[in-house]
Amino acid sequence: MDQAVFIFDILLPALMQGLVITLQLIVFSAPFGLALGIGVATGRQYGGPILSRACKTFVLLIKGTPLLLLLFILYFGLPSIGITLSAFTASVIGFILCNGAYNSEYIRGALISVKDGQMIAAQALGMTRAQAIRNVIMPQALRRAIPGLSNEFIYLIKYSSLAYMITVVELSGAGKNVATKYFIYTETFMVVGIVYLVLVTITTVAVNILEKRVAVPGMSRTSAAQL
Repeated sequence: MDQAVFIFDILLPALMQGLVITLQLIVFSAPFGLALGIGVATGRQYGGPILSRACKTFVLLIKGTPLLLLLFILYFGLPSIGITLSAFTASVIGFILCNGAYNSEYIRGALISVKDGQMIAAQALGMTRAQAIRNVIMPQALRRAIPGLSNEFIYLIKYSSLAYMITVVELSGAGKNVATKYFIYTETFMVVGIVYLVLVTITTVAVNILEKRVAVPGMSRTSAAQL
C-alpha cells in the first residue's frame, strides 16, 4: 500500500475520530478536576480538623492508586455493587479524581505561599474568612499555581490514552486499531505522537499567554529581577 494513501485516506480520518473523543474526555474532565482541586486544597488548608483530614486522605488514596487501576475499579468493579457506568463516564470520573487530587497539591502549595497577613488584613476590612479566601487569597494562589496546573493539564492530555484500556476508542486507541488492522505500526504511532505533540504545544503556548494576561504588574520574576 502506498504510504501517502495509507496516511491521508485511512490513518488520518480514523485519528480525527479518535481525537474528537480525546478532546471530549479533556473538556469534560479538566474543569471539574480544577474545581475539585480548588475545593480539596481549600478544605485541607482552611477547613477544620475533620475536613482537613478527609481531604488529605482523599489525596493520599488517589495519588497512591495507579490511574489505570482506578479506571478498572470504576468500570469493571462498580457493577459488582450495582453501579454500572459507561466506559466514557468511568474514564471522565477517573480523570476528574486523579486530576483533582494533583491539582489540589499545586493549589495548596500556592495557598501556603500567600502571606498570613493577607488574611488578617482582609478580615480587618470586615470580610469574613470565606470572603477573604474567595476574594483575596484564592486569586493570588491560582495565579501562582498556573505553571503546576498547566503541567497537570498536559498530563491529562497524555494519560487520556488510558481510556482505551476500558474500551474508549480515543486518539491512541484509534491508532492502535489501524496499526493492528494494516500491520503498519511505525508510521501509525509516529503520526499519533505528532498529534499529541501538537496538542501539548498548543497548551504550552496558551498557558504562556494566560500567564502574561493575569500577571500582576511588578510581581513577575522578570520585574523582580529588574528591580
